[in-house]
Amino acid sequence: MPPAFAAAPSSSICGVRIPTVRRFEAQSTVSTPRFMRNRVAAKTRSTSAWSLKAGLWDSLRSGLLKNNSSTETVEPPPAPLEVEEPLPVEIVLLERTLPDGSTEQILFSSAGDVDVYDLQALCNKVGWPRRPLSKIAASLRNSYLVATLYSIIRSSETEGEEKKQLIGMARATSDHAFNATIWDVLVDPSYQGQGLGKALMEKVIRTLLQRDINNITLFADNKVIDFYKNLGFEVDPQGIKGMFWYPRF
Repeated sequence: MPPAFAAAPSSSICGVRIPTVRRFEAQSTVSTPRFMRNRVAAKTRSTSAWSLKAGLWDSLRSGLLKNNSSTETVEPPPAPLEVEEPLPVEIVLLERTLPDGSTEQILFSSAGDVDVYDLQALCNKVGWPRRPLSKIAASLRNSYLVATLYSIIRSSETEGEEKKQLIGMARATSDHAFNATIWDVLVDPSYQGQGLGKALMEKVIRTLLQRDINNITLFADNKVIDFYKNLGFEVDPQGIKGMFWYPRF
């Protein structure tokens, strides 16, 4: 399936792949991505945006304009308090016995532990173009949240033997205060159709909300808009449009 800008594997479950403008630098043959915002975030922002603006302008007027004939000393803001980042979360989403008697767990993790070679292999499976490993590593390193899905298979014959495989990933960038944008959501095609894409997105959204990030956005291809609507996202809320800058040469 075509990629969704920061959201959705290429399956009917996740329908998630980065949008054509990026995709992990997606292909230009896919339809133009649409800006979407989570309803929870939209309601929060819509009720607070005007009060924040009013407070800003009131502050400017009272502090700068009221006494524009005299010089005032402005006290520097207090040093920000150190905020401890929440501990990574690991949750077993699914556990089952395979036909050969071995057991498999599907593990969600927000620890951001991703090997770039494993991620490149996963991108190859969903048909995304290859990109420099150095850039993949930089994108992971500079993300606010990197969430993964791993398949862990334990042998029924050999105790302690297990096979761990990356089968899904999503990441988010953020200003660490108000806003986050979800990118690069993908699920291994052999694991699509089992609800894992939806579970991955729900966990990512919940993790961001727990960190007090309420304005959550993404970009999606037309083919996966319904998938995101079912997760609470709205297309172009209140007429807001996503805009992209392109070089004119």
